Amino acid sequence: MIALTAADVAEATGGRLHAAADVAVTGPVEVDSRRVGAGSLFVALPGERVDGHDFAQAAVDAGATLVLAARELEGLPTVVVDDVQAALGELARAVLARVRATGDVRVVAVTGSVGKTTTKDLLGQLLADLLPDDVAPADGLVVPAGSYNNEVGLPLTVLRVTEATRFLVLEMGADGPGNIAYLTRIAPPDVGIVLAVGVAHVGKFGSVEAIARTKSEMVTGVLPGGTVVLNADDQRVAAMSALTSPEHTVTTFGTISSADVRATDVEVDASGRARFGLVGQVGADASPVELRLVGAHHVSNALAAAAAVLALGGTVADVVAGLSRATPVSPHRMAVTERPDGVTVVDDAYNANPDSMRAALRTLAVMAGRTRRSVAVLGEMLELGDGARAAHDAIGRLVVRLNVKLLVVVGDGAYHIHEGALQEGSWGEESVFVPDLDAAREVLAESLEPGDVVLVKSSLGSGLWQLGDELAAGGPAAPGIDDQDGQDGQDGQDGQDGQESTVVVP
Repeated sequence: MIALTAADVAEATGGRLHAAADVAVTGPVEVDSRRVGAGSLFVALPGERVDGHDFAQAAVDAGATLVLAARELEGLPTVVVDDVQAALGELARAVLARVRATGDVRVVAVTGSVGKTTTKDLLGQLLADLLPDDVAPADGLVVPAGSYNNEVGLPLTVLRVTEATRFLVLEMGADGPGNIAYLTRIAPPDVGIVLAVGVAHVGKFGSVEAIARTKSEMVTGVLPGGTVVLNADDQRVAAMSALTSPEHTVTTFGTISSADVRATDVEVDASGRARFGLVGQVGADASPVELRLVGAHHVSNALAAAAAVLALGGTVADVVAGLSRATPVSPHRMAVTERPDGVTVVDDAYNANPDSMRAALRTLAVMAGRTRRSVAVLGEMLELGDGARAAHDAIGRLVVRLNVKLLVVVGDGAYHIHEGALQEGSWGEESVFVPDLDAAREVLAESLEPGDVVLVKSSLGSGLWQLGDELAAGGPAAPGIDDQDGQDGQDGQDGQDGQESTVVVP
């Protein structure tokens, strides 16, 4: 972060100084006292289980020079504010505005019901190639780790910018109306991307239409003169072009012929990786791209990233080369592990909704083909509201239609996946319901065979990511094979051991 005095922090946040005369922040902004270093600003966020104020002394002992807090802390240099989380956002907004006034930073933001994190990761890898030769990626590029995409995670990412930053890549999530509008006020994008409108969080929004309206807040949040990147294959997203102003440039991506950035001749190989022709503008020739990401659905994410990078001055040759060498970055997202016992593990247990579940299952079917056994270990898709039962039932039916050989359904919330499979015609032991992770471990230890392809998929809160880690590490092992041998929750935030779990909105 840029260096700030305590007075700068107080001015940006509307706070007041307490025991903070002549204090300067020269290090990073942290919400976890365990990550604090010399010169840090420690943000004392309140939480349901722990209160960040209780860790302020430890943060100062570890090197923090200033605390952002909701009350005076005896003997500690503090900026006191009414609402710590809101003040964090205001500080990020002020810092970005200052850097924009004196530097050359451009902000690229992405939202959508699916694909945000993968697209963000692709953008980070592609934009590194656009940096000037004298600017190292560590200095010129800021990309969030994992899915720092909500009212806490996004400001923390923004506050990493310096005068040397050329590109700031942001992921913007929402679990209610107004969320993305709030985030775009903190960091108005030069390029704003909307990927898709699905049913993730429909239980909170109430309808798909409400989700679409919230995602459209990205469009209205893009700076005048900026570029709006929209998915031409999604009718709800394509319709958002009507919300742009004459000062905006609109770029579309997709597989339909009218898309500005288009994929042609999409094919998926036996490893689940897609190749296609990239058309960088209407009427241009296609250039071949071979993705290293697993899943045909990543073609759309790749096109979105390509459209944004082209809008920022990249060439088609730059994009083709970058996409063809881009690798998975964030954990538990179609992460493929080839185990020594011949079992292939596909860990996609970070997030789940009906769209992403269908995409992952189709990828499983392609990877298994006709010669390997497919195994799907599925948990609950959270926050689907009144449609949860029907959505889970439909996934179970799809499992049967895709001829998945073994289905293991984990947890009461996912039971209707098992029920749907039975209704569709699953019989015998093709579909197994178990109540928890321990029972799932027992089933897999007894059932896995060399050559199996195993998909682990659920919402993060279902906890199957733990099983994904275990399977990738080598256990439960196939019969006759010996078992082989994240950031924690933030202070003041509810957390679990999964990486980035405290600041995620899928």
